[in-house]
Amino acid sequence: MPKPKPKKKPTKSPGRKRTAPVSPKPRSAAGPVLALLSRNILFSGVNPKIIRSVVAGAHVRRFAAGDIIFDESSRGREMYCLTRGRVRINKYTKFGVESLLGVLHEGDFFGELSVVDGMPRSARAEAMDECSAVLLSQQEIRRLTKESNEFTFNLLTNMAVRLRTMDQTFMLELDRSALATKAQVNRLNMLIEASKSVNSAIEIDKLLGLILDAASRSINADRGTLFMLDAATGELWSRVAQGNNIVEIRLPVGKGLAGYVAKTGEVVNITDAYKDPRFNPEIDKKSGYKTRNVLCMPMRDKDGKIFGVFQFLNKREGPFLAEDESFIDALSVHASIALENARLAREMVQSERLSAVGKMASTIIHDIKNPMGTLRMYAQVIKKKTGDSESAGLADEMIRQVDRFVNMTQEILDFSRGVSEIHLETIVLEDVMEGALSFIEKDLVKRNVNVVRDFRFTGECTMDVEKMVRVFYNLAGNAADAMKDGGTLTIRTEKLDGMIAIGFTDTGCGIPDEIRSRILEPFFTYGKRHGTGLGLSIVKKIVDDHHGRLEIESVVNQGTTFRLLIPLS
Repeated sequence: MPKPKPKKKPTKSPGRKRTAPVSPKPRSAAGPVLALLSRNILFSGVNPKIIRSVVAGAHVRRFAAGDIIFDESSRGREMYCLTRGRVRINKYTKFGVESLLGVLHEGDFFGELSVVDGMPRSARAEAMDECSAVLLSQQEIRRLTKESNEFTFNLLTNMAVRLRTMDQTFMLELDRSALATKAQVNRLNMLIEASKSVNSAIEIDKLLGLILDAASRSINADRGTLFMLDAATGELWSRVAQGNNIVEIRLPVGKGLAGYVAKTGEVVNITDAYKDPRFNPEIDKKSGYKTRNVLCMPMRDKDGKIFGVFQFLNKREGPFLAEDESFIDALSVHASIALENARLAREMVQSERLSAVGKMASTIIHDIKNPMGTLRMYAQVIKKKTGDSESAGLADEMIRQVDRFVNMTQEILDFSRGVSEIHLETIVLEDVMEGALSFIEKDLVKRNVNVVRDFRFTGECTMDVEKMVRVFYNLAGNAADAMKDGGTLTIRTEKLDGMIAIGFTDTGCGIPDEIRSRILEPFFTYGKRHGTGLGLSIVKKIVDDHHGRLEIESVVNQGTTFRLLIPLS
């Protein structure tokens, strides 16, 4: 018994799958078909007798909207004279990209190429709405070209027009593609140049300025701000504001446009700022600047993690485009790598410097331990043997200065080695403060600094007394340095939300906004000719070891407050 032949699988093509039925509809009456063909451009000027001869072999087909009348590469045996509706002729590339070749209307024709050359269809014909067409067979077309010069002329003329139109369309697409390619190359070159600029510095502040400048110039933004994310505090901060003075701005994540972008990771592209409820016009009123459009987007690293936010104002020509967003997104990766390299370089330099300082401190302690011990012992002997109170006071001062020198060297050594051991004990805060201030005050009086005690809490608390006294010395010394012509140092203790707050407030020169966030960095000094640049770094380390925090408030030319917040127990 013969095996049944396997059915051929239909070939898949992009786009809609519904295809018009292949079986012809019943023939229409001769009169309507004659009238329909007479209005078609193929039969313009053709002898009515010849048109009537076509009617006998012609039939009408109807198509629903979305029907595929014929598909690309299918076999073509008929030509279609469109009598109602619209038909779209399109072609798909091997990547599935659709190219529209034309839209045909009532009175037009299509499908002529396969009928003329016998080759498969070169494009797809698809009904855009309900359509009807008179079908003419290949044999009928060949007969008409022999019998009617007018028909042949109409066919060739319209085919020539279509070829010219397709040629113009192809050239336009080619020009558009060339312009798009050129624009992409230009953006790639800008990205390369921006990357070179961004990777030319390792100093954080300078690097942030370079990143913002490169980004603003590349997308033609009039102004821009680069916010960095402080994950520890949940805040955005910026020290770079193009067109304004350098000031430090801090805002919580989630607040304002930049905060919203940092929280959600969304891109906010506002084409008309004053019509968008998310924009706050009060900022323009205060600054006198008129904002037209805004682009605010996250700055991500190579792993997609948000570490900052770009905010740009007023593109010089029109609104910010999707290409601008793509460029900033690409630049973000280079910026994150440059910032990470800068951080690692800074840590490496600091590590090397700390290592050198540690070796020096270790050598000093080793070399002076015995001489200093001898001096201290002799001072104690003098104090015991003398009956003079003034001499006893001088002996106490000698002992204090020896201890201070040794402790200062030891704290530098501990910091360089990363030692964080603390010995907590319960103490009476007033006793510790008075004991420390009695010695601190002697140094400050010589520098014309008046010490004011404002003790609002004097009870028991827990701390490492020796290390906390080092903190007091450092803060008092920095306060005196800030008051070169003398002034007042107010020391306040109070209880705040289960913590002990110890504040040192001076009436000195204050700390400028642009360096405030750097003063806790190792080896960073401002306005001093002496010192190691480690004092405040050591202060922060000791406070951190107590599970506390250090707050800084400062106004230029008015004064600064360093506030220690230490857990009560």
